[in-house]
Amino acid sequence: MRYRKTIAALSLLLGVSASGAAMAREEYRPSFHPDRLKGPPAGKPNEVLTLGSPHLSEFGETFRPEMLAPLIERLAGWRPAIIAIERVSGLQCDALRRYPSRYTSTLKNYCPDPIAAAKATGLDVPAANAEAERLLAAWPASPSPSQRRHLAAVFLAAGETPSALVQWLRLPAGEQREGDGLSADLVALLNRQKERRNEINLIAAPLAARLGHERLWSVDDHSADRPDPVDAKAYGEALQRAWDNPATKARLAEDKALQAGLAQPDGILKMYRAYNAPQAPLLAYQSDFGAALSEPSGQAFGRSYVGYWETRNLRMVANIRDVLGQHTGSRLLAIVGASHKGYYEAYLNQMHDVKLTDANSLLR
Repeated sequence: MRYRKTIAALSLLLGVSASGAAMAREEYRPSFHPDRLKGPPAGKPNEVLTLGSPHLSEFGETFRPEMLAPLIERLAGWRPAIIAIERVSGLQCDALRRYPSRYTSTLKNYCPDPIAAAKATGLDVPAANAEAERLLAAWPASPSPSQRRHLAAVFLAAGETPSALVQWLRLPAGEQREGDGLSADLVALLNRQKERRNEINLIAAPLAARLGHERLWSVDDHSADRPDPVDAKAYGEALQRAWDNPATKARLAEDKALQAGLAQPDGILKMYRAYNAPQAPLLAYQSDFGAALSEPSGQAFGRSYVGYWETRNLRMVANIRDVLGQHTGSRLLAIVGASHKGYYEAYLNQMHDVKLTDANSLLR
């Protein structure tokens, strides 16, 4: 009798254990899905078009800025009210400067020193941002050249050089001169910006000026940056090994072919169609972030890198959502390096009040 009771108890215990193990093996899935709860019930939706772009600064002599005309024409036809760019804001740079031991490399690479504009205007970065907001809140329908020059100077002091360039481009050529807070050095800086070969200065700023915008929105985020690890050499070598894979070779081969075809009449559109194709984000993941996630070093170098990458994209998308919250019912064009595109759209799609637009529908 005692034996049978012991067997029964043991069977019950084993049954519970087996059931618990089965439950533990089940992957938990949340029941709440923000992407299925879209709004608003009334009024215009917020629409976002993410344009994944190559970094034009890396292109050789076969690329000429005038090749971008058909792309800019199509983007202008979509008529975005807001253009967001992959650039660290002046306010974030100002915050990072307070922590130089962590952000020395970040400041050097992403945060130009606004000291010349501060001297010319008497405004530090926070004060200049507040002044720019004050000016734009009361901005006239037809501002004078003097007002545009002054706002350009304020944007430079705010650490928002791309927005200063928009004001500069909206001035007639004869009014692009010193005065109203713009020193000779600042004028030279703005003229250099016009010639820089990157997607902000060649696409975003000219498009904003053409559409009558007063500014661009800097939404990049580098607050997750950290100093180089103590074992930086091992870190770099581990990631290079991870990135040496068939998906990377496929991307490089495609890039080479696309750049070779840039001189063709539809060369630039063909390139942007490829960078914004439905399969492009997964290929980028397989080449880069997925490969890093599987990197086997004991120091988990790849996982650290992926943690940085996801954090950066989450904060970039949060910045975009913040802008849309200030300008509800708007169309926003986000121009960003193509590796960000899949993350932008996946994260933005979680937002209740964001409707995505397919870039390729515009590029056909």
